Amino acid sequence: MALLNSNCPDLKLVARGKVRDLYEVDEKSLLFVATDRISAFDVIMTNPIAGKGKILTEISLFWFDLLKDIIPNHLITANFDEMPQKVQKYRSQLEGRSILVKKMRVIPIEAIVRGYITGSGWSEYQKKGTICDIPLPKGLVESQKLPEVLFTPSTKADIGDHDENIHPSKMVEILGDKKLADKITQTAIALYTKASEYATKKGIIIADTKFEFGLDEQNNLVLVDEVLTPDSSRFWPANKYAAGRSQESFDKQFLRNYLTSIGFDKHTSIELPADVISNTLSKYKEAFHLLTGREVCL
Repeated sequence: MALLNSNCPDLKLVARGKVRDLYEVDEKSLLFVATDRISAFDVIMTNPIAGKGKILTEISLFWFDLLKDIIPNHLITANFDEMPQKVQKYRSQLEGRSILVKKMRVIPIEAIVRGYITGSGWSEYQKKGTICDIPLPKGLVESQKLPEVLFTPSTKADIGDHDENIHPSKMVEILGDKKLADKITQTAIALYTKASEYATKKGIIIADTKFEFGLDEQNNLVLVDEVLTPDSSRFWPANKYAAGRSQESFDKQFLRNYLTSIGFDKHTSIELPADVISNTLSKYKEAFHLLTGREVCL
């Protein structure tokens, strides 16, 4: 059964994001619920993709475990039987798509890492020869592997607004802390590097991704939110990769391409046709299987 919006009246709803519903469980913990909503161009579509939230949750849990040697994360448990009783009463809605996490002071930056030139980075490069105002060599082609991994942060926008790509120096201004900014940069690149090396062996190129970080009570940097999912990353099939063109993908690019083909206005929520929903879900399932070797249980 698809979950468009969770409804847990005995829990305090903190926020509804593009995909996740966030509840306060107690003064120390939060519940992240991955719904089946899907967004593109910062617009949430009218109809959900049944099971998508469960796949996103499983993929994040996989990466949290693989990357835990680089940085701690906010996970307390994803085992529904270990969650508080006031959460367990909503088992039929939440099981398999929820994680109990520690509260953090979230850093107001999207930590974007790019290994290949595509998307908004390719658009900017064509106009200015830069990505986030970082100069790049001349003569790069679409989807080419970058000479080195780039950290290109953006601001975190409210729902309905667009994130704004910024130069890394602007991040220092926003945070007011160069040491923290440097730590975020180094950590994001280290996470991307380990993940992309692993994924390549499994037949997936991670072209780019975004991380989010928080600070715990001791001001330690902690990895939060979702990690390296098809919603936060561009996943390309390695066996079909060729520089100089756009790529097939395991992520929302299928949906973006459909919306572009129908002249989507990038503002108005629409209902997606059944074949677009089915094809998008199959891409998510395939990515999960390639990365983990497991079939997802929906």
